[in-house]
Formats: sequence, C-alpha cells, structure tokens
Amino acid sequence: MNKFVEKIKQVRIDMLFIITFIILILKFSVFLGFITYTSPGILQLFKGFFQIQSYPIFAIFLLGYLSISFLFKGRGRGFALIVLNLIMSIVIIGDLWYYRGLNSFLSFHLLKETTNLDDLQASIIALIHKEDIIFVIDILIITPIYLFFRKSHANSKRNIKLFICFALVSIFYIPVSIKVFHNYTYSYWVGSRWNPIYTMKRVSPIGYHVYDGIDFFGDLNPINLKADDKKEIKTWYKDNKENNPDNQYKGMFKGKNLIVIQTESLENFVINKSINGQEVTPNLNKLLKNSIYFSNYHENVNQGVSSDADLMTNASVYPVRRGSTFFRFPYNKYNSLPSIMKKYGYYTMAIHPDKAMYWNWMPALTSMGGFDKRIDASYFDEYEKINLGISDGAYLKQVEPIIVKEKKPFYDFVVTLTNHTPFILPSKYRELKLSKDFDSTEMGGYMQCIHYTDKQIGIFLDKLDKEGILKDTVVVIYGDHTGIHKYFQNEIPKMPGIQSWMVDDQMKIPLIVYDGSGTLKGEEKTITSGQIDLMPTLLYIMGVDKSYYVNTVMGRNILNTSKNYDLLNNGKVLGSPSKSDLEHLSQSFDVSDKMVQSEYYGVKSGK
Repeated sequence: MNKFVEKIKQVRIDMLFIITFIILILKFSVFLGFITYTSPGILQLFKGFFQIQSYPIFAIFLLGYLSISFLFKGRGRGFALIVLNLIMSIVIIGDLWYYRGLNSFLSFHLLKETTNLDDLQASIIALIHKEDIIFVIDILIITPIYLFFRKSHANSKRNIKLFICFALVSIFYIPVSIKVFHNYTYSYWVGSRWNPIYTMKRVSPIGYHVYDGIDFFGDLNPINLKADDKKEIKTWYKDNKENNPDNQYKGMFKGKNLIVIQTESLENFVINKSINGQEVTPNLNKLLKNSIYFSNYHENVNQGVSSDADLMTNASVYPVRRGSTFFRFPYNKYNSLPSIMKKYGYYTMAIHPDKAMYWNWMPALTSMGGFDKRIDASYFDEYEKINLGISDGAYLKQVEPIIVKEKKPFYDFVVTLTNHTPFILPSKYRELKLSKDFDSTEMGGYMQCIHYTDKQIGIFLDKLDKEGILKDTVVVIYGDHTGIHKYFQNEIPKMPGIQSWMVDDQMKIPLIVYDGSGTLKGEEKTITSGQIDLMPTLLYIMGVDKSYYVNTVMGRNILNTSKNYDLLNNGKVLGSPSKSDLEHLSQSFDVSDKMVQSEYYGVKSGK
C-alpha cells in the first residue's frame, strides 16, 4: 500500500515534467506557424503542428533537454523545469525575431558578431510583435501555481539513471538511425542544412541549435577537402561556363574609372515611381537615360546581410549557410574584383561609413586581397548622424574629395548607410509631401529615407562631374539587400495609404550601370539575375580577359549569357532554368561552403 501511495505521489511530482513537455511542443508548433504563414491567424498557428516533419525527433530532443531536471531533487526539480521552459521560450522568441529580420535563426556564430549591436536598438524593437507574449504567458501562470503547491514536490528524488537514459537516446538516436538502420532521410536532413526553415521543421529548435553548435566548434579548424570534393568543385565550375561569342558590351568601359555604390536597403520597386506627383528617386531615374538598368535583379544575401553583399560584389562566391562569412572566415583570400583590377593598373579603395568591426568588414576586405586602401568611420567627421551612423549627406560630402585626389584609373567600392531600418529620418529632411497617416508608417519612413539618399547620391555625382571625374567614370549603383519588404512585409498591406505597387515581395533590388560620360543610350535588361552575377559582368564591360576569373566566379556575365535564372538565398530558383540548370544550381551552396570553409583560395599571410 505504501509503495502504491509513493507511486501516486511520484506521478504528481512528474506531472510538471509532462505539462512542460506538452507546452513546449505546443510552443514549437506555434513558432512553426509564425515562420510558415505570412500573416498567421489562430488556425494557421495551430496548423504549425502539421509542419513538424518528424514527431519522434522533436520528442526525443525535447525529452533529452528536459531530462536535465532529473539531476535535481525536491522542489529544485520543479524550479529547474520552469527555468528550462523559460530558457527555451527565450530561444524561440530570439529565433522568431531574428527570422523576421534575416529569414534565418539565432546561431552560435553570432557570438563573434557582438560589434554589430551598436546603435541597433531601434532595429531590434521593430521586430517585436505583441503576439509574441504567447511564448511566455504560460510561465507567468505556472510559476505562482507551483510556488503555492511547492511542498507537494518536496519528496522528489534525484534520478541520474533516467537523465542518462534520456540524454543517450537524444544523442545517439539520429546517428544510430543513419549508421545502423540506414535511415538516409535523416542523413540528408542533418547533412544538408542549407535551408534553415527546413532544418528547423525537421529536427526541432533544440536539434537545430545542437547541430549549429557542432558546426560552430567545427569551424575552429578549416575543413580538408577530399579528392571527391575537389572534383565536385572543378565539375561545378566547368558546368558554370558559357562559351558565347563576345558582343558589343565587351570592354565598353575599358580603361575608365569604376565607382561601385552599394546603397543601403535600396529596393527596385521605388524606381520610376511617384507619390502624389513626386518622384521617389528622381536622381536615379535621371541616370537611367544613360545606363544599363537591370530591373529583374535580386538579393542573394544570407545571415551576413550587408557584408554578404560586400562578399558577392568583390568575390562572386555565395555566403556560407550558417552565420556571417566575414565573421567566420575573415582571413580568407579570394580571386577578388580589386585584385584583378590591380593587374590592369587600377588603384583600389573600399570606403565604408561603418566602424571597421561592423560585420567584421575591415579584416575581411583586407584579407580578401586587392584593396590598396580601406577607410572606415574613424576617418570621417560624424557631425551629423542618422539611424546607425553618419548621414549619407555628411558622408558623401567627405568621400567626394578623396576620389578627386585619387590616382587614376581607380576602382572604388563605396557603401552608404542612412536608409536603414527602422527608416527614421529627421523632419527637416522629410521632403516628400505625404499624408500624415502614411508618413507615420514604416513605408512612409522608407520612402522619405530613400528619397533623401537619392538626393545625396545626386549631389555627390554632380560634384564629381564638376571636378571632371565623371566623364571618365562608370558608376554602378545597387541595393545591398531589400529593406522595407525584408523587415515589414507582413505589416505593409495593413498600413494606411498603401498603394498596390508598394505591396511587393520579389526580393528585387535595382542594378544600374551608369556611363558618366553620358554617351551611352539607356536600356533596360529584364534577365533574371542576382548579386552573385555582378563581378563577372563588371569585369566583362571593363575589358578584363575572362581567363582571369572564369574559374573562380560563381556568378555569370549577365550581359553575355543564354541562361535566365537566379538562385535565391532560400534555395528557390527564379526565371526559366533548364533541368540541367536546376541540378547545377542545387549544388551551388554546398560547393561554395566547401570552398570558403576549406580556405580554397588561401588565407592572409600572418594569420
């Protein structure tokens, strides 16, 4: 009888374990609902339960995690369960906020990126939604109830055997399934983690972060490529080549200066558009008269966001699938755009308005090779700051004399900053006449910010023209990534004053190649393409022989190609790819990861 009573008491004690298990499974389901559906309602959130790809894996990882509570006895076990619930809830919320901003999830690699947190408070706040409280409301209810009944848990005993049992099952379930029972589906899930959403749905938030940790500590040493890996890379590059005859674009700007302006959050949907009779980007629109304008050009950035744009522009390799390439592999060398231009007698310079360690861009661009000079925020008088740092007006005003005095010919990589989320602009610069309701929205703020940046770029180019620089220069302008649609896509349709052309989620950024001499007749190219394609395209029009780069760039020359596609960061392929194209593209991220992680092109000497 006494044993029976003890068992009943133990069931009561373990009831909190069972409740916590069920609650966290429900939280996982709601979380998957949030990341699966654009505007999730109650029904969609519960549909998140059906997004779970493997219930056994979710359950086993969660049981292993909660088994930590068995290391405690008495009331300590209940408190341990509450703390474990709280920790996992915080991780889920962090994953959700990070996903809203970057379409990915928290990573151990972010520990290397703490220098990015300066001045980002407003950007983070913009990612918080009121419905996120659903992930912590249970803790607010359970904690006081447990405190009231805590005496009933006083007799619970430490159970190390049960902890070890659950822990071992969690650790070895997937490896044993693969090695012993030949479950190659699990092998694919674990080995091919290029799409964070798919991985999250397959191995649970806990499993996702377990494997992320394995990746993180595995980065401490570069991977060694096997013979098959090297063969795969060579085959990929062979398949990537096109042998089209040269056309009129070959060397059209040979010998000219090259200025590349990477514009913060510049999206394509604002080009040639007006609000209340006012052009949003009048200066960029004016440039189109003497430009090659790519209107079907897309962002390819991953978790490194702006720094990934730096990477693809100057190296034409895809960013790694986990974390930031510049933080994980800052000493990698590449057959870079500046290093190739130097071989043609160019002086090369990278100019950033950010601090040197923001996204770790300074060490990475230094190690990349080719840049004669690199200038960061410390060079500039930051007498005026907007959003994350120096205003585009104050910045470009100081960049212009640097370029005027520069040795020619030159290649300058110039980055802007003001048009950054949360798109807040001082009233004195809000020149667009918008309705009060619309102007107060994030879309209204975005329009004001990009209008301001457009004006500053216009002033900057006018000054270069007056100094006689522009006539011998080609200016390339594009967005580092999308902006308003990257961070506020779900909210846009609900904003007052929204017009149909503003509701856009195509990941498009403009690419404008402007002839500063004014002799080029403007033309629009609608070929499906992306940031990975910029470097080979620029080298082609600058007259560089393709033997210098054809075996190292992962993009294609979009002014001389028979292919019409782009591989988005989420793995989706746009355009009209052939079956062989799709097979080729499906290997791209894996090939790029292997090259970057193995330091395929070498590392900076003295690393």
